[in-house]
Amino acid sequence: MNVLSCSINTLIKEGLYEISGVEVGQHFYWQIGGFQVHAQVLITSWVVIAILLGSAVLTIRNPQTIPTDGQNFFEFVLEFIRDVSKTQIGEEYGPWVPFIGTLFLFIFVSNWSGALLPWKIIQLPQGELAAPTNDINTTVALALLTSVAYFYAGLSKKGLGYFSKYIQPTPILLPINILEDFTKPLSLSFRLFGNILADELVVVVLVSLVPLVVPIPVMFLGLFTSGIQALIFATLAAAYIGESMEGHH
Repeated sequence: MNVLSCSINTLIKEGLYEISGVEVGQHFYWQIGGFQVHAQVLITSWVVIAILLGSAVLTIRNPQTIPTDGQNFFEFVLEFIRDVSKTQIGEEYGPWVPFIGTLFLFIFVSNWSGALLPWKIIQLPQGELAAPTNDINTTVALALLTSVAYFYAGLSKKGLGYFSKYIQPTPILLPINILEDFTKPLSLSFRLFGNILADELVVVVLVSLVPLVVPIPVMFLGLFTSGIQALIFATLAAAYIGESMEGHH
């Protein structure tokens, strides 16, 4: 009996160990210090950041009294981000516009880069390049940044009194209110990751089956949904910050 139980425990431990080592796809790793990082995510993220910084520098380095098309576009984007921030956060939205804008623009350009840039033609020793938001590590990092932001917003405005929200309207709801703060980053990260991954998989499958005409409408639909996902993420991030400052659930 003891031998049987030991064998079962061994099988369970080995099975769990094997499951924990499962990876989706192949990855190209870099060793930075004592950390192993996904190199393809860093490469594509740097490309997205370079696109954003380069576009901004080229547009605002020589501002005109009569705005150019580039200036008009960036002013429109800025006003749009301000409107989203003000709607979700309230009158104290000003300091949070750069954060919400950075989230929106990075996610938007990352999502579109997966559909518009020919990442696949760049060969890596292992794995392949794709949109940064096609990797769960990127979306989790963005969601954790959002969590840090709304905790900071609440604590900076209310001090330690911020934590009184966990026992409102009754202390019985304490576990549920704590769980809510854990589910927010989970929902943000998995929603974005799942939608972008699903969109790229659908395009890849259709291209392999019908390579000419059929994938084109799906690709345009993917561009639309990619923009919507960036807007949803930024809107929810602003809503969480506004909620932490106001104390409403």
